[in-house]
Amino acid sequence: MIETILQTRIIENKDWATYLFVISFALIAFTKTAYETRFNDFLRILVSEKYIKVYKDNSNLMSGFTIALFIVQLLSISFFIQLVLDYFNYVSKTDWVIFLRIFTFFSVFVLSKFLLEKIVATIFNIEEFVEQFNLQKVSYRTFIGVLLLPVNIYLFYNNTPSGTLIFSIITIILILNLFTYLISLKIYQNLLIGKLFYFILYLCALEIAPYYFIYYLIKKN
Repeated sequence: MIETILQTRIIENKDWATYLFVISFALIAFTKTAYETRFNDFLRILVSEKYIKVYKDNSNLMSGFTIALFIVQLLSISFFIQLVLDYFNYVSKTDWVIFLRIFTFFSVFVLSKFLLEKIVATIFNIEEFVEQFNLQKVSYRTFIGVLLLPVNIYLFYNNTPSGTLIFSIITIILILNLFTYLISLKIYQNLLIGKLFYFILYLCALEIAPYYFIYYLIKKN
């Protein structure tokens, strides 16, 4: 007599991720259609300073273009964080509850950091620089978020992600963030003359310490 052993087949639900990917591309399509010239300048942000110089006015920080792509950035980076955590076996990449937690935490972190930066900038009397610097950071990090979308799709639907690819992406993201600071120093050097000490305090307090604190929490837990 042959003994039959039944094993539970676990079917992972990936529909929620597909919907979010579609929403992200829909937002990109909207910005390309509604702001075609600006979107084309945005795509050349790494090789040309035109976008930063043309759209450096503070009103652009709350424009429909910036807000739509900012949402894409939040979704895309949250996806990538979950994929990295999945690679290290901390969470499951198909768990939509985990994604919701990461997305909420990341969104609150970014917005809280933005408000805190405005308060600190007022105290240090570097409001003009910080407002323009924030717009530049949003622009570059939004560009990173857009670039991450196809990478996220590949990693999410690939059951054997490449560690080399993941570490390479993390390295590129860190390099692009460093590039952002160097470009800021170049463009806004006139604004920083006489306030370099306060700018260094600003970087240590709001650009280095928060990320180190998050790293410490993740490593501790």
